[in-house]
Amino acid sequence: MYASEEDWREVDAYFVDTLVPEDEALIEARESGRRTTMPQAEVAPNQGKLLAMLCHIAGATRVLEFGTLAGYSTVWLARAVGEKGRVTSLELEEHNAAIARMNLERAGVADRVDVLVGPAADSAHRLIEDGAEPYDFVFIDADKPSNPEYLRAALALTHPGSVIVIDNVVRNGAVTDPDSPDDRVQGVRTVLADIAQDARLEATALQTVGSKGWDGFTIIRRAH
Repeated sequence: MYASEEDWREVDAYFVDTLVPEDEALIEARESGRRTTMPQAEVAPNQGKLLAMLCHIAGATRVLEFGTLAGYSTVWLARAVGEKGRVTSLELEEHNAAIARMNLERAGVADRVDVLVGPAADSAHRLIEDGAEPYDFVFIDADKPSNPEYLRAALALTHPGSVIVIDNVVRNGAVTDPDSPDDRVQGVRTVLADIAQDARLEATALQTVGSKGWDGFTIIRRAH
């Protein structure tokens, strides 16, 4: 018997209820995503906790995020780095950034997060030009056609041992189609090929099913 999308959602709800209790700030941040330019595009609660745990495992105190929206994942990351840590989140739309800032304030982490507004590639290049201190952890969850450019920027802004996570890499299975006309699919395929060809990187990709449907993460460790 094949599991249905309803089954996926029910299992995710069970995992979240059992292992990932959200406080009011996280609930408000998640629900406020409906007011952004991409409603309900934030990571699921159990995925947010996974990002936070990966930060802890990596010992990350400096995090770079491509794509803020309402700041739901940003709250998880900011809590993970601790009071002395720093998160830089890159968001295209000022409308979304304003919602995120309110959520970060409500969560008590606004003082450790910088939300930079504008095209993420431009903001990342400014960080490079300004000689930003390297980041320990990078989460790429912005427009998918730009994934290859975001990876190049991430590599310029990290150090050996840094961890990079790319979201939404399955594309409902379309990632396997080399002839897909969808530029989001091609953005994922190109970045995966770039990772495979880069001797500095070791990586894997995992399919996920759950409240966000059928998708997946690519997890990368910069070896040198």
